[in-house]
Amino acid sequence: MKTAVEKAKVLIESLPYIKNFANKTVVIKYGGHAMVDEALKSSFALDIILLKYIGINPVVVHGGGPQINEFLQKMNIQSSYVQGMRVTDGETMDVVEMVLVGKVNKEIVSLINYHGGKAVGLSGRDGDLVKARKMKIVKSQLADAPPEIIDLGRVGEVTSVNPDILETLDAKDFIPVIAPVGVGEDGRSFNINADLVAGAIAAKLKAEKLVLLTDVEGVLDKDRALIPSLTCAQAEERIATGVIVGGMIPKVRCCMAAVRDGVKKAHIIDGRLEHSLLLEIFTRQGIGSEVLA
Repeated sequence: MKTAVEKAKVLIESLPYIKNFANKTVVIKYGGHAMVDEALKSSFALDIILLKYIGINPVVVHGGGPQINEFLQKMNIQSSYVQGMRVTDGETMDVVEMVLVGKVNKEIVSLINYHGGKAVGLSGRDGDLVKARKMKIVKSQLADAPPEIIDLGRVGEVTSVNPDILETLDAKDFIPVIAPVGVGEDGRSFNINADLVAGAIAAKLKAEKLVLLTDVEGVLDKDRALIPSLTCAQAEERIATGVIVGGMIPKVRCCMAAVRDGVKKAHIIDGRLEHSLLLEIFTRQGIGSEVLA
């Protein structure tokens, strides 16, 4: 009986959040360990289905770096990186698109549908959902030398998002699952960081939340303790002072850009925890770190 009462209390605690987020959009970047562990994959699918059934509109954007690496290795194609981004020539782009759109995306869609949801797989090419242009990285040189422009190949950055196809799917109660491949003005594909695609889509949809699933607890302070909440100004200060470092910097900057462009809150949470999405959205304390304007 005590266990049953505790379950009832959890449901009651979630009630105001269910009411507040009804008919609102939540964009989730799905990546990391949650995409490869079988129990976590099922947990994620069930979380997404529950969100949809109670009236929240989830939009999933997924990564797939480890899966791409596996295929490239099988094909004896070497990968190289610049500032954490994969240099993507034409041959590599073919593999990226094949793996992300043809394999990873369809596996996620199938898993959600298997558990009772209604998911549809897309890439940024479908319906011109994500328009992109070539990303250029400028590397500073000596004071008396011009900066060096690094060519990343078919790595792109988002220029615009066309939400028409997402709005059509939402009207029919489908769950969009999006591979982070964009299309350029010439019709060619671009490989885009999934965090950036999720952030751009969240901003365009004026989402209630952007949630990035990662393999860490969230943003940590200098003592390695979790920072539950921080504003954009506080995040900038922690980046400048070296508290936020490495791969967390682009994730935090992605969250900052999203909330500055109209997303209510952005969250970086630990996707290694079962039902992490539900714990973030429907509990008073939440988990991970939230970024506010």
